[in-house]
Amino acid sequence: MRISHLLIATLLIFAAAVNMNGQSGSLNGFAEDETVLYTMNKQVGQFIKRFNMEEDQFGKTLSDNDKRYRNNKLRAKLLPEMFDKYNPRTSGKLKQFFIEDVTSKDSAIYLNFLDKDWFAEVSATFYADGAEVNIILYLTLEKENLGSKWIISNVWYSYFPSLFPTIDSAEHAKYFLHPQSHELDFMNLHKALTRPDRIQYYASDHYRPDFLTLFFYQMKTGDLKFKQINDVKFHFFQIPHWYFEISYFNRNDTNSGWLISNLQYISEKDKEKLIKTYTICSADE
Repeated sequence: MRISHLLIATLLIFAAAVNMNGQSGSLNGFAEDETVLYTMNKQVGQFIKRFNMEEDQFGKTLSDNDKRYRNNKLRAKLLPEMFDKYNPRTSGKLKQFFIEDVTSKDSAIYLNFLDKDWFAEVSATFYADGAEVNIILYLTLEKENLGSKWIISNVWYSYFPSLFPTIDSAEHAKYFLHPQSHELDFMNLHKALTRPDRIQYYASDHYRPDFLTLFFYQMKTGDLKFKQINDVKFHFFQIPHWYFEISYFNRNDTNSGWLISNLQYISEKDKEKLIKTYTICSADE
């Protein structure tokens, strides 16, 4: 009886092994499906650690006394795997120049999770007057006591700019309050207050509407109601003269998870302008 049980168990183990071998191959000592699991950047924090070579390609955190820790020769070999290989915007010489910049022996550059110059972009669906609308929320990290927290720093909703169209300078000149208006108890204010479509003409030339406040107001009044989050990506500005974006790719190969999906070489002045779109809302942005 024991022999028959042992024979059956052996046959079951053999069958399972054959089935596993038939489903996946082998790479670096791991089954292929295991390799995908270990090598993919499953979390954004993991992407940052691997970018800095603070974690190896199989998910092992490296101590700072490990020879591999922040080893730039190893970074130069690992970083190409952290780009979306199927995207022409993240390949070729531009990627090569970027990797050379961040792994330079004399001036290597690492990402810092607590650095303010990176932003999350969240695309979400809301209800407005019963219809679905898409709104983009931008978030950034802010220090909180001994730690940090994500805050909503900006919002993009196509309806808001339509409320504040670009003001024509010649048209603007027609709408003003006379400097002696105070002597008439501002009776001429009725011209401004009875024309809501022109009300912003009576503000300073430097006035810019705050779309984030408008968003909060519409949420509070119930004019906007949240439905769901559709997509998330991140924008990094921490590296001098470079901007890159990471997105999540769900693929059944090792080039999956959080990967660099856009890469640009830009001036620091242009970078500052671009950063404003994530932190400042106005009709001019």
